Amino acid sequence: MGDSKAEGKKKQKPRYNMWQNTAYMISLAWREKEKKVLVLVLLSAVFAVGNSLVNLYVTPSILSAVENKVPLSELITIILVFVGLMMLCAAASSYIGANTIYGRVQVRCAIITALNRKAATTSYPNVGDEKFKKLCTKASEATCSNGQATEAVWNTLTNLTKNVLGFILYMLLLFSLDPWMLAVILATTLVGYFIGKRVNEYGYRHREEVAEYENKMWYIDGRAKDYSAAKDIRIFHIRPWLEELGDKSMAAFTAFHKKANSVYIWGRIADLILAFVRNGIAYAYLLHLVLANGLSASEFLLYFSAVGGFTTWVSGILGDLTTLHRQSLDISTVRECIEYPESFDFKSGDSLEPDNKTTYEIQLVNVSFRYPESEKFTLKNINLTLHPGEKLAVVGLNGAGKTTLVKLICGFYDPTEGQVLLNGRDIKEYNRQDYYRLFSAVFQDFSLLAGTIATNIAQTEDNVDMEKVKACAEQAGLLSKIESLPDGFDTYLNRMVYENAILLSGGETQRLMLARALYKNAPVIVLDEPTAALDPIAEAEMYEKYSEMTRGKSSIYISHRLASTRFCDRIILLEKNRITEEGTHDELLARGGRYAELFEVQSKYYREEATANEEKEG
Repeated sequence: MGDSKAEGKKKQKPRYNMWQNTAYMISLAWREKEKKVLVLVLLSAVFAVGNSLVNLYVTPSILSAVENKVPLSELITIILVFVGLMMLCAAASSYIGANTIYGRVQVRCAIITALNRKAATTSYPNVGDEKFKKLCTKASEATCSNGQATEAVWNTLTNLTKNVLGFILYMLLLFSLDPWMLAVILATTLVGYFIGKRVNEYGYRHREEVAEYENKMWYIDGRAKDYSAAKDIRIFHIRPWLEELGDKSMAAFTAFHKKANSVYIWGRIADLILAFVRNGIAYAYLLHLVLANGLSASEFLLYFSAVGGFTTWVSGILGDLTTLHRQSLDISTVRECIEYPESFDFKSGDSLEPDNKTTYEIQLVNVSFRYPESEKFTLKNINLTLHPGEKLAVVGLNGAGKTTLVKLICGFYDPTEGQVLLNGRDIKEYNRQDYYRLFSAVFQDFSLLAGTIATNIAQTEDNVDMEKVKACAEQAGLLSKIESLPDGFDTYLNRMVYENAILLSGGETQRLMLARALYKNAPVIVLDEPTAALDPIAEAEMYEKYSEMTRGKSSIYISHRLASTRFCDRIILLEKNRITEEGTHDELLARGGRYAELFEVQSKYYREEATANEEKEG
């Protein structure tokens, strides 16, 4: 039992490794025609190594010239050459650094575009998939700034290329001196790096512990400053308790950092000891060469400087590989999000061109549906036909499965069992995107976008048919309101984006949604409790408006208020995941079943409410 729990806590292995993700980023830059990103990575590394070599040789070269008593003009020439090389490397590095960001941002933007496209077009079941939502969140974090993995990886690849080039050149230089000394330097550097890495990751390994302390302190600090809690703090004398909790959290936080600092200090001591051993061996060996083989002072300086430089290159390579591995995890998350499996086929399937002159019949045959991770069926053995031109109402209490039924009809979900047929054919045979075009829908959650009223009705900013927009607004009973606004149909909605945007009332928003549905002019209209926030009378009036506007079209109306849909040709009552009653409003009342019982309860409530309101007004 314990083993299974421990196994469950193990992190899932990334789908792609570090080198696969590196190749992905390189190929992405190539595909996006941002080859300059790759060229600038290489040039930046070359000039950085060149600058390091110039600095390595400048002092020994000048010292050698002085030792050999070269003419002053030759000495000045040597100095000028090195100065020129330093200026060239510095200028080139500065120019490259100033121009690298543009291509890198473009590559990151291409990834953001791919993520946005995935989120906007993914199969509807993925929208409720917790794994997919977590991937989207992490992928968004990995692309939200210049410092995140999808852009910062280029800095890492530049540094890695630079460190590899420097390592090769310095290794050749030291190898010519003595391979054994090179081995000692490499060994002490590796040991020092891994000790330092282990020590420096102490905080990372205990990040959840630190986060717990910090969250407690931030929470207590926030509650103490929260004016909404001021009355409780005073009435119940909570201040001493908050102070006690704050002191305990601060004490635990301080104790952790004291422990962490002691670990860091021992790491620094180990690093100093290894550096002392490495430099001491190199210094002693080079002194031996000076005394025994007549190594010049300039050569001594060159090789001793090379030892320090070689150590830096080795540490740099190891550090860059660690950073690249960490960034690769984020890039792998991004790729997994973009490549997340789709439930529906949007690329193939038979094409479907909606036509209002064609009659469409939608049939559910023995349909059962269970949400992923759920043991119970939301709907069971549903057999239902929406006839051409029929107004169908779906009623029932909250949780009866009304919205799920609509999602199955609209093709947002596939049945767990059974089939959804369009004119006798399983909708799985059609291109799902084409199938969606059959429907105009108004759902409980409105999708008002930051844009003008006209673009919200047309759902596009290109080729808007303004005559059609006005006609739909007039049909929906919203034209006079829009024309009364200073900017008319160019009035903006959504104050989160536009300061001069307006706020529509609930009823006006309803009419705007109806205008949008009318503009699409699809063969089937679906209304999924869009008027739930309105009072019963306003809801009934709105449904009557919908009824007038959708005459001749197949329509599905969903409401938990039974009186609102009495105008429909047929009403079905959903209860206990099944269709329990079916008929017209009058037929269901005459039957005296569950529908009639619920209608009487609701009617009594509304009558009592109306009487109470009249007494208040009186």
